[in-house]
Amino acid sequence: MKTVALIAAVAAVIVAVVVANAPPPDDLAQATKIPVADVFAVLEAENDAVRKLWTEEIVGAGQGRGLRFDKDWRDPQTQAGPLPALFLREIAEHLRQDGLPLYLFLGSDFPINEANRFTGLQAEYFAEIRMTGEPQFFRDEEIGMHTAMFSDVAVAQACVACHNSEPETPKADWKVGDIMGATTWSYPKEEVAVEEALSLVGALRDAVRVAYEHYLDEVETFDDPPAVGAGWPADGYLLPSADQFMHEAEARASARTMQVLLRYRQSEG
Repeated sequence: MKTVALIAAVAAVIVAVVVANAPPPDDLAQATKIPVADVFAVLEAENDAVRKLWTEEIVGAGQGRGLRFDKDWRDPQTQAGPLPALFLREIAEHLRQDGLPLYLFLGSDFPINEANRFTGLQAEYFAEIRMTGEPQFFRDEEIGMHTAMFSDVAVAQACVACHNSEPETPKADWKVGDIMGATTWSYPKEEVAVEEALSLVGALRDAVRVAYEHYLDEVETFDDPPAVGAGWPADGYLLPSADQFMHEAEARASARTMQVLLRYRQSEG
C-alpha cells in the first residue's frame, strides 16, 4: 500500500497544479476544449478502477470472510451489501442528484432486470460492442445527449457466479472474460473545458464516496458488523473506512486521469 499511497500523493499535487493554473472564469470560453469522448474515457477508467476494487477487494474477498452481498441488500431483513451492478447503480443515482447533466447506466442484452435492457439506438451500438469489444461514441438524438458505451466485462468469478445462479437470469452460462453488458455515459456537450472535465471527475468521485458510505451505514445495522478502519477483507472480518476506500480507488485511477487532463492543460500554453 505504500506505493499506492505515493501515487495518490503525486496525483493530488498534479490536481492542485492544474487547478492553480486554471484560467479566470471569464476566460473559460476561450480555454482549450476537450472532446467529450475523451472525458467519457477518463470517467470510464475511473469507474473501472472503482468496480474492480469493489468486486475483488470488497465483494470477492469479503465473501470469504463471511460478508454477504445480495440484490435485496436494502431490505431491512437482509444483512448484506450491494452486488457490483447494484453498487454502480448507487453511484449513478447519486450522480443524478448532483445537479450535473451527467448520466451513467449499465445495460445488457441479457439483463436480470428488464429495466436494464438496451433498446433503440443503444441496442444497435451495443450489438457492435458485442461483435468487436470496441467502445462506441455517438449522439443520441432521442435524448439529446452525446453518448459513450464501453464493454462491461466479467472480471471476477464473483460476477459470473452471481449472474449464473440468479433464478431470473436469461443467461446462465457466463464465463470470466465475457462481455456481459455495457457501461453507458451521457452528457449534453460535445466538448468541455479542462475545468469542467475536472468537475465531472470530481462529481463521479463524490458519488462513489456517498455510495460506499451508504454501504457502511448498512453495515452498522448488522448483528455482527465487521470492524471499519484501515483494514480490508483480505486481512480479516474488516472493511476499509470511506477515506481508505476512496484513497485506494483514486490512486488506481489518477494516473490515467491526470495524463489526459494535463495533456489538454499543457496545450493551452
